[in-house]
Amino acid sequence: MLDGPDVAVALRSGVRTPSDAWEFVCWFADVWMGRPVGPEDGFTTEKLTVVEADLGFELPAALSEGYALFGRRDDMTRQQDPLVKPSGLYVDDALGGVLVYRRENQDCASWGIPLAQIEQDDPPVVVESHQGWIPFLDRMSLAWVELVLGESLFAPDSLYDACELPDTLMPDLHARYARVGLPDHPMWASEDDSPVRWYAAPGRLVRRDGLQDQSWIHARGHTISDLETVREELPGPWVG
Repeated sequence: MLDGPDVAVALRSGVRTPSDAWEFVCWFADVWMGRPVGPEDGFTTEKLTVVEADLGFELPAALSEGYALFGRRDDMTRQQDPLVKPSGLYVDDALGGVLVYRRENQDCASWGIPLAQIEQDDPPVVVESHQGWIPFLDRMSLAWVELVLGESLFAPDSLYDACELPDTLMPDLHARYARVGLPDHPMWASEDDSPVRWYAAPGRLVRRDGLQDQSWIHARGHTISDLETVREELPGPWVG
């Protein structure tokens, strides 16, 4: 893993396995969030075993490994649409059963794993939107990376801003920022805000929601200076 703060370079090979996800999360915690992942950042095996006993089935490996590694890191998992703590995991009756592991902050959406795939080590994830439950990402390991990037945008460190970016500035986005190695995925709030795509440059991270004119972009800088650079390079009507 590289030393500099470029998410696109860190994910240039994508997330092919859960191990790729854990390597990226550890790098991101250290380089972007300012504190390496430590033993105290995960839930214990004993805690997860109790949860599995209550649920009546084992958690998929990619889900339990994420909880065990960094499930207590609120700065990366519980800022906007929080990760459910293990004791809060529950099954929604839709689709023959969905294990819900994340909820939107006003309970307008949920993310989960269909019970039909719960025995897979790295199962697909669905999201509950205004259309009902729809596919989100093909593997839980991908969903972990998306969760960490998404929640870190809103960390309480004044390094975030957003704007509705006009199409006239899209060439600047594409010229200055590289696509991050995550697949397109839906935004729960609206079809107009889908797909969600991530972009990055050294010290700069940008999420674009949707492809229409005036689509929302959300930006985080590694430093205040990096965030100012985003605003200068994409001079839209920033709200911050």
